[in-house]
Amino acid sequence: MRFGLLYHHQVPRPWTQNSEERVLRESLQQIESADRLGYDYVWATEHHFLEEYSHGSAPEVFLAAAAARTERIRLAHGIVSLPPSVNHPARVAERLATLDLISGGRVDFGSGQGSTQLELGGFGVDRETKREQWREAIGVVTRMLADEPFTGHKGTWIDVPPRNVVPKPLQKPHPPLWLACSNAETIKTAARLGMGALTIAFISVDEAKEWADEYYRIIASEECVPVGRAVNPNFAIVMPFLCHEDQQTAEDRGLDGAHFFAHAFGHFYAFGQHRPGTTDLGSAFEQVREGYADNLPPEMAERVESLRRAIGTPEKLRSMIRQYEEAGVDQIIFQAQIGNTRHEHIVDSLELFAAEVMPEFADRRAAADEAKDERLSAAIDKALGRIERDTTDVSDYIIATDMEAFGPPAGGPAA
Repeated sequence: MRFGLLYHHQVPRPWTQNSEERVLRESLQQIESADRLGYDYVWATEHHFLEEYSHGSAPEVFLAAAAARTERIRLAHGIVSLPPSVNHPARVAERLATLDLISGGRVDFGSGQGSTQLELGGFGVDRETKREQWREAIGVVTRMLADEPFTGHKGTWIDVPPRNVVPKPLQKPHPPLWLACSNAETIKTAARLGMGALTIAFISVDEAKEWADEYYRIIASEECVPVGRAVNPNFAIVMPFLCHEDQQTAEDRGLDGAHFFAHAFGHFYAFGQHRPGTTDLGSAFEQVREGYADNLPPEMAERVESLRRAIGTPEKLRSMIRQYEEAGVDQIIFQAQIGNTRHEHIVDSLELFAAEVMPEFADRRAAADEAKDERLSAAIDKALGRIERDTTDVSDYIIATDMEAFGPPAGGPAA
């Protein structure tokens, strides 16, 4: 079991002039603490236009700042939005490789297709084809990272001529690949493509076991045909987090943030009517925050109740994590910077959890990793053998210099 932190950079209204700056600086301070305390990953989302819910529109910049302040924690995109009108594949590959180099090979590459209409519509992405666009783009990006030169691609959504995309990442053939997963079908897709499953749904232990079992069944089967040049067999889940010695104090400090997260998520992903620059989620949440979970429809209340799983005492969290470990989960990613959860409470939580809970799982990690490698190594070797290699010969491909663009030589006659 490994432990990570996920940053949306939530900034509930009302805002002051320095609200966004404060959130970013506090997040970086939390990551510095997490690096020192032995946490394994920091994940940064990419969202656009989602006021209050996520001001994390430039994760590559944020993770670069985190890289400069840390030494060992892995820096993970969770996720890069890959429809080409949002992020061109060459720019994705260039940024990933640069971050991998300056961080000493600590990058993980999670990707996805985007989901909210506010984001998709803002970049002109068709909801009906967004999955096809992601699938084409992830194949192109991984080739750009690994191949020298990239031999070009002409597809439905992407048309790029042969180029040598530089720099190349420190990790070879490329950083580990993850796919954002919200249901059983995307879990299967991740496994079939040899990608880690970044499960962003708040799932129970029973659901985790069912999904993880199916994920690893496919990884070990002939269905697994890697989309990249390597397989990343890992199953991660996400949950809100606040740890304190007293259960009631943990809930007092952490539940409001978890409930605001659910409220804002519902607004953008399900039932909201949004007016850019005007809608005030912070004020709307204040009107419903007392007894928030008690006033929801039964189908939503059950999911919101799941937000409490990692809010509590070290003993409660230790017991919960053991269950997910036994279910086959490889990493739990904590959402701590959500709503108006106070910075000092987050730092205190990170320190308490690292001291009281993490050691038990760290002690048996090496043996678990060794057993997992032994169980999957033969299957992964076979999966790598199923990769269709690019054999395009571009040795005669030449890009002519356009001298006319620079005008006549200095001192020479005009054309």
